[in-house]
Amino acid sequence: MSEAAFRNAKSAELQRSSGNVKIGDRAPLLLVVWPQTGAGHGTAEWKKTVPNKSNQLMEAAFPSIEHKKEELLQMVGERYRDLIEAADTIGQMRRCAEGLVDAVKATDQYCARLRLRLAGPAAPRPPRDPQPQQPSQEKFYSMAAQIKLLLEIPEKIWSSMEASQYLHATQLYLLCCHLHNLLQLDSSTSRYSPVLSRFPILIRQVAAASHFRSTILHESKMLLKCQAVSDQAVAEALCAIMLLEESSPRQALTDFLLARKAAIQKLLNQPHHGASIKAQICSLVELLATTLNQAHALFYTLPEGQLPDPSLPCGLLFSTLETITGQHPTGKGTGVLQEEMKLCSWFKYLPASIVQFQPALRTLAQPISQEYLKDTLQKWIHMCNEDIKNGITNLLLYVKSMKGLAGIRDAMWELLTNESTNHSWDVICQRLLEKPLLFWEDLMQQLFLDRLQTLTKEGFDSISTSSKELLISALQELENTTSNSTSNKHIHFEHNMSLFLWSESPHDLPPDAAWVSVAHRGQFASSGLSMKAQAISPCVQNFCSALDSKLKVKLDDLLAYLPSDDSPLPKDVFPGQAKSCAFDRYADAGTVQEMLQTHSVVCIKYITDCIQAELQSIEQVVQGQQDVLNGVKLHAVLFMARLCQSLGELCPHLKQCILGRSGSSEKTARDPRALKKQGKGKTREVIPMQAKWQEVKELLLQQSVMGYRVWSSAVVKVLAHGFTQSLLLDDAGSVLATATSWDELEIQEEAESGSSVTSTIRLPIQPSWYVQSFLFSLCQEINRVGGHALPKVTLQEMLKSCMVQVVAAYEKLAEEKHVKKEGAFPMTQNRALQLLYDLRYLNIVLTARTEEVKSGRSKQDSRIEKVADYLEALIDPFDLDVFTPHLNSNLNRLVQRTSVLFGLVTGTENHFTPRSCTFNSQEPHNILPLASSQIRFGLLPLSMTSTRKAKSTSRSMETKAQVVPPALSRAGDPTHPGSLFRQLVSEEEDASTPSLFKLGWLSSMTK
Repeated sequence: MSEAAFRNAKSAELQRSSGNVKIGDRAPLLLVVWPQTGAGHGTAEWKKTVPNKSNQLMEAAFPSIEHKKEELLQMVGERYRDLIEAADTIGQMRRCAEGLVDAVKATDQYCARLRLRLAGPAAPRPPRDPQPQQPSQEKFYSMAAQIKLLLEIPEKIWSSMEASQYLHATQLYLLCCHLHNLLQLDSSTSRYSPVLSRFPILIRQVAAASHFRSTILHESKMLLKCQAVSDQAVAEALCAIMLLEESSPRQALTDFLLARKAAIQKLLNQPHHGASIKAQICSLVELLATTLNQAHALFYTLPEGQLPDPSLPCGLLFSTLETITGQHPTGKGTGVLQEEMKLCSWFKYLPASIVQFQPALRTLAQPISQEYLKDTLQKWIHMCNEDIKNGITNLLLYVKSMKGLAGIRDAMWELLTNESTNHSWDVICQRLLEKPLLFWEDLMQQLFLDRLQTLTKEGFDSISTSSKELLISALQELENTTSNSTSNKHIHFEHNMSLFLWSESPHDLPPDAAWVSVAHRGQFASSGLSMKAQAISPCVQNFCSALDSKLKVKLDDLLAYLPSDDSPLPKDVFPGQAKSCAFDRYADAGTVQEMLQTHSVVCIKYITDCIQAELQSIEQVVQGQQDVLNGVKLHAVLFMARLCQSLGELCPHLKQCILGRSGSSEKTARDPRALKKQGKGKTREVIPMQAKWQEVKELLLQQSVMGYRVWSSAVVKVLAHGFTQSLLLDDAGSVLATATSWDELEIQEEAESGSSVTSTIRLPIQPSWYVQSFLFSLCQEINRVGGHALPKVTLQEMLKSCMVQVVAAYEKLAEEKHVKKEGAFPMTQNRALQLLYDLRYLNIVLTARTEEVKSGRSKQDSRIEKVADYLEALIDPFDLDVFTPHLNSNLNRLVQRTSVLFGLVTGTENHFTPRSCTFNSQEPHNILPLASSQIRFGLLPLSMTSTRKAKSTSRSMETKAQVVPPALSRAGDPTHPGSLFRQLVSEEEDASTPSLFKLGWLSSMTK
């Protein structure tokens, strides 16, 4: 129906239903019924509203109506076309089926006519008894059965191949070849084949069967490369190869080993995206172990007279060959068609050569001799060794941590220790190789050590490089004085250590300081107060913390490769069974520890070399500069000196890297009783690791002393230069400006007449202002850098250098006075006396009392004596004899008076006895560990018992009651400085109980 006809029909229908009311002729009319409110009113509204509303609604609905029409027409057309095509196809099928039925009927009729023609036209219909045609009929049925079997064999071969029964597939293939010979289907011969001429389909069958040999060989050799295959399956695959290739057992052994070598190469070279390195290496070890186990099970034959072990099968290949080829000792083999004959109805027509068919080898399968088997396996292991080493080396390149190496090693240990893998392993290795095969020791251990060496070297090289970068960055921050970074406060601490020492912080004391003593705190615990006591600045702490954290990461990674302290033996193995384990996992622990120690020492030497290079460059820059004390170069020098001094303490993991687990487990003997026990015992031998740690500490100390030497030499040169300039000023104003007060003393002398004469002499009691300024500036510089933590050798060298510069200045003064200058102030006796007083005072203060001084075997410096002689020569000899005792008394009082003022410069050895051990031998102190050198403050006597305090109090009261003030000279005046010290010393000499006011304690307190 066309679109116009459809539209006209709809229009007519709408006209009939609406009472012939027609509005347009394009679409059906839409009627709107309004409620009647009145006859006239309804008619008027109808006339006004209906035409307009209807036209609007019709125009809005018409496009969708047209679209639906188009879709309906298209759908009907497509379905009708499909229906016609289906009908045509059904008709063709019906005609084809009728033609096929007719062809079958015609074939039957043709066959019937053919049989009649063969029987002859005059011969009567044969009776039911077929005896005259029996031989030809059996031959026909036999050939038909053979053809039937030949057609079914390919399917059965494919079924066997899918079931991985390659030996059965081989038997069927050989049977197929036998059928080709019986039916004369071999197309390679020139003989005429009647069967092929009558059954052309067999030509395609013969061509298809020719491909089975290569397929079975390929699949059998692929099976040999698999490790998760039973011994029986491998034996059948080898038998299949031997039957198809007509090879010998020795060739089968070669094929088996070559296949496993290819499997090893494939396993080592396969992409490691899906499997981990651990899985690959474990699979390799398992493949090697499985290969030897299967070589024993397949090819090894027991010597004559030796009883077989049921748990160790052997000779499986030869027994399988005997069963397949019919050479079994019982005389009965397994036929190929035994199961098929029971299931098929035509098997009775098959000839006996097919029913009882068994494959055969051209040559007899002789057992392999043990000597040949051993040589072949050893050559194979040697041949695979290089591939294994190269492959594992490449695989280990992807292992980036020592923990990963330890995981692979432990997985190998668990695999080889497993009972199923380790069962009778030693017996198998002895039979096949006459020696044990050690997978870990012979193949893997050195490769793992090489990778460990590489990872350790890379790790410590990275630490060395980052430490150098951190050092350079810290030095740049120290030199950049205009920096406004958050670490600017720490930079100021480096410029002036006293700001850091006298600042307070919430972290000065640990939160458990009230109840946990120093001896019982953690190894890595440290407080801010302890850092201040050692003058370790925040910048040094940050550097050491960064270095120690990196060392901790590296050490924790490497310790995973070493045995833990609590489990020296594996958990699952008893000590008596340790020998039966696969291998000793921790046999190379000593080598690994030595490797760690070596790289740690190299890393520290690299850092110290960088520091040494920086120190040398700065030393060359600051030479001869007079404003070096206000510069930033010395701050960098002090930072590096403190860094070397603190690395051993603030990097505990460095010590652990060098000492190993012994360094982490040993506890510092802070308990005095423990120290006493160690002192009473014999001297222990120094182990090599301890010696190496001592070498590192000495290296760091030497570098620290070198840094402090650069600083001290610069400071001494600047201060000595100012001292020399002030000393050499010889005009009257300068001499008067540097003069200090003198003391007047009345002395009584005996005149020639025998009467006593009282005279007044004037002697210096204070050094010159430039001497005091020199010493005070020296103390300021020492205290600014945290002098209480300076090495003792640095202070001694600094004082010695100062004394050398002072003597040189006095020598220069003496040389200049020999040359008279115009306007120069003459060298009077009073000035010479002041200079002599200054020189002796400086000699006392700046000369450290060494062991030779204490023993009285040393002599005064000849240069000082020479200068002193020069100055004494300028004084009247009679006056000098009178002045000398009083001058020495003034010197002693001055030294005692200024010992507190000049603090560290005077030294602890000059005037004060060492701290008594009475107060530090009973109880450990709870705030700070005891310092090895007593510099500034002594210990507060808070650990005295109440009994001792009572005795001390009573003793002091008795002493006060018994003391009678003696007649003292001016030098022994109780109000004079130093008299109280002498009184206390004289009281303590006779006291049997310790006193709180012993000179040693008070002197260290005043320090």
